[in-house]
Amino acid sequence: MPDGTSQFGLPGRLALVTGGAKGIGAAIGRTLAAAGARVIVADIDEAAGTALAQDLGGLFLRLDVTKPQEVDAAARRTAAEHGAPDVVVANAGIVHNAPSVELRTQDWARVIDVNLSGVFHTCRAFGAGMVERGSGSVVCISSMCGEIVVWPQPQAAYNAAKAGVNLLAKSLAVEWAARGVRVNAIAPGYTATELTLAGRSRPEWYDTWIDRTPMHRLGEPQEIANCALFLASDASSFVTGTVLTVDGGYTAL
Repeated sequence: MPDGTSQFGLPGRLALVTGGAKGIGAAIGRTLAAAGARVIVADIDEAAGTALAQDLGGLFLRLDVTKPQEVDAAARRTAAEHGAPDVVVANAGIVHNAPSVELRTQDWARVIDVNLSGVFHTCRAFGAGMVERGSGSVVCISSMCGEIVVWPQPQAAYNAAKAGVNLLAKSLAVEWAARGVRVNAIAPGYTATELTLAGRSRPEWYDTWIDRTPMHRLGEPQEIANCALFLASDASSFVTGTVLTVDGGYTAL
């Protein structure tokens, strides 16, 4: 009987993580590296990304996921130098909180560009090599906000983008299943990262977040990273087209 724990290992595999310099992305990079993968930290933050890549013994790739030509070029260069990644984690994301009647068009567009179009650009460019090879795992970082409307902060653009990520992951999973490439999404709840820092500093928001979370705490980036490792590894070999919600019970209410 095979050792079940060995199926979580990623020895000899190449993993790319967008938005990988900080927060959930950095935790995922560290976790994949600890499992044996060589990690490419892809981010627009060169200082933090380079430092983390050096710490992991990996590589840094400056990447703006909102620029499809840049993403395509990065995928071609990566394939030429290292081969197509075995694991791609499309994690880059931003949030903008504003009432919809006050939301500027450019702010809406920026959130959609990073959180939804950026995920598509990443999956299309790097997934092409996986499809051609006939193997790979793509993990899209979504949010519980793609499944429900949270309260009290207004964030229609973020919610819409994350809902799109969920269905994008399912769509790609169906397209690529016969080619040996799995695609899944993780939908984190409130997690202790820079992305939630503004909200955590506002008691009228934070207290509501905690009160509505049955576990009465924020998630830790490592807890999301553990789930990413599962979806990246052979331990999830029959899992594709799934949105794994990791929210302390928030969406169960």
